[in-house]
Amino acid sequence: MKAVIDPSDRTGGGQVRPANLEVPPQLGRLATGLDRLRAALGAVSYPLELPSAVEARRVGSALTAQLDDYLLPRLARLDAPLLVVVGGSTGAGKSTLVNSLVQAPVSTAGVLRPTTRSPVLVTHPDDVQWFGRGGLLPGLTRTGESSNAPDALQVIATPTIGPGLALLDAPDIDSVVDHNRKLAAQLLAAADLWLFVTTAARYADAVPWELLTTARLRGTVIALVLDRVPPDAVSDIAAHLGEMLTANELGAAPLFVLPETGLDQRGLLPDSAVGPMRVWFAQLAGDANARFTVVRQTLNGALAALTPAAEGLADAVDDQIRTARALDERVEAAYRTARRVTEDGLRDGRLLRGEVLARWQEFVGTGDLVRGLESRIGHLRDKLVSAVSGRPTSSQNLRVAMESQLVTLMRGVAADAAEQAFGAWQAHPAGEALLKPDLQHASADLPQRADRLVRDWQQWVLELVRTEAGDKRAVARGAAYAVNGAGLAVMITVFTTTAFIPTGLEVAAGAGTAVAGQKVLEAVFGDQAIRTLAARARAELLTRVEQLLAAEAARFTELTEVVHLETARSTLLRESAAEVEKAREELALTGSGS
Repeated sequence: MKAVIDPSDRTGGGQVRPANLEVPPQLGRLATGLDRLRAALGAVSYPLELPSAVEARRVGSALTAQLDDYLLPRLARLDAPLLVVVGGSTGAGKSTLVNSLVQAPVSTAGVLRPTTRSPVLVTHPDDVQWFGRGGLLPGLTRTGESSNAPDALQVIATPTIGPGLALLDAPDIDSVVDHNRKLAAQLLAAADLWLFVTTAARYADAVPWELLTTARLRGTVIALVLDRVPPDAVSDIAAHLGEMLTANELGAAPLFVLPETGLDQRGLLPDSAVGPMRVWFAQLAGDANARFTVVRQTLNGALAALTPAAEGLADAVDDQIRTARALDERVEAAYRTARRVTEDGLRDGRLLRGEVLARWQEFVGTGDLVRGLESRIGHLRDKLVSAVSGRPTSSQNLRVAMESQLVTLMRGVAADAAEQAFGAWQAHPAGEALLKPDLQHASADLPQRADRLVRDWQQWVLELVRTEAGDKRAVARGAAYAVNGAGLAVMITVFTTTAFIPTGLEVAAGAGTAVAGQKVLEAVFGDQAIRTLAARARAELLTRVEQLLAAEAARFTELTEVVHLETARSTLLRESAAEVEKAREELALTGSGS
C-alpha cells in the first residue's frame, strides 16, 4: 500500500496515512451490529444471584467498556493515531520508561507505590485533538495536570514523540488499589498495541501472564520490555522469557531487554538502553502501513473475541431464565397444594362439622327451610321475632357460620402455601436472595379479602338461584325469602361429597326434616337442577379461591418477572453477535477473513 500525505486531515496533523483508505460497506454493517450488541449488553441485568451471574456481570461490563472505549471509536476512525498502552506490574519501571522514550519527565516515577495517580497519555501536538476530545476512552475526563480524580486522564503534548502514535502510562495491573487494577484492565482493552513491562525478578508472576493470555486471546498486538536485568544474566533470563512466550503462543511478540543501569539527573534511562526501542517506535509512527496493520490486527482480534463472549453471556441469561422458572414452579407447587386442599375441603364434608352443622340442623330442624319456600308468612314472622328479640334468624346464623368456615379454610391454606413457598425459595441461593420477611406469611389483608370473597360468592349464589327459579311458582310466591332459603341449601350442598342436601346421617340425629327440605327443593328445581346448581356454585367458589391464591402467589413470582424479560435479550445478544461476526469475516481486516 502506497503511503501519501493527506494535508486536509487536520485531526491527525497531516501525518502519513495509507493511500486509498476507503470505507467498505461491510464497515457500516459492522458498526450497526456493534450498536445492536452494545444495546443488548446494556439491557441484560442478571438479577438472580447465581455463580454464572457474577462472571457474566464482569464480562459484560468489560465488553461494554471495550465497545465504548475502543471498538466503536476506533471503527469510526481506522486512520486515527495509534494508542500504545504501557502496562505492567508494580515497580516495573513503566513511568521511567515512558519518560525515557519521550526524553522528558512527563509521568511521575518514584519508589512509593502506587506511583501513578491519574494515567498519563503522551502524544504529539498534532494528535492532541484526537486524544483530547474523548473519542477513545470517552468515560475519562481529560486534564492537563496530574490528578487524583478516579476518572481523570492527563494528556500531555510533546514534539519529542512523533505524530501518529501516543504512549499511555497505565496504573499497575497488580496495584493494591482496586480502582487502579480495574482502570489498568480498562486501558489495556483500549490499546492498539500493549507494551508490557516486567522485570528480571517478576517476569514469571502469575497475574501478568493471565493478562498477557487475555490480550493474546483478544488479538491485541503485544510488545514486551524486560527491565532491570543484571548484565551477567541477560542471556539466560531473556532465553527463559522467550521460552515462556513461545509456550504461551506469544513467541512472535517483539522483546526489548533493558539491562540494569543508573538514571541520569532527570531520572531518565540512558540512550544506550532505550535507543533501540525509541527507534522502533519512531519507525512505527512514521510508517502508516505498519500502523494500519497493527490497528487492523488488534481490531480484528477484539471483534473476533466478541462472539464467544456474547454467547457466554447469553448462556448466563438462559441460566437466569431456567432458574426463574424453577423458582416459579416451587411457588406454583405450593399454591397448587393449597387449591387441592380447598377442593378436598369442599368434597370431603369437613366444612359441615361444628358450627355449620349445628346451624344447618337448626335451620332445617325448625322447619324454616320448608316454610320459607312455601310462604311469605314464615319470613314476615321471623323478621318480627328477630326485630323484637334482637337475635339473628336461623338463616342468618347459618350464612355466617358457612362464611366463617370458608374464611378459616382459605386463611389456613394461604398461610401454609406461603410458608411452603418461602421454604422452597430459602433452600435455593437465588431464591433466598429475593426473599422478604413478610413473604413467609400470607398477606396482611388476606382475612379481609377472604371475607369479601365469601360474601360476594354467597350473593352470587342467591342471584343464581333467583335466575334459575324463573317462573317456578313455589319460589315466586316466597320471593326473596324463598330465594334465600334455596340459596342456603345450595351453599350447603357445595360442602358435601354429593350433589344433595345432607342426609339425616350427615346432619346427625333429630334432623328428620332435612329429607323433607330436600324433597321440596327437588320439587321446585328438579333433581338434576339441584345437582347443576350445586356444581356451578362449587365451580364459582373454586374459581374465586384460585384467584385469591394466585394473587398470593404473585407476591413471589412478581420478583422473578424481570428475569423472564431476559428471554428476548438473550436472543438479541446472540443475533447481534452473529451479525458482528459475519460483518467481520466479510471485512477481512487481516486479509484472511478470520
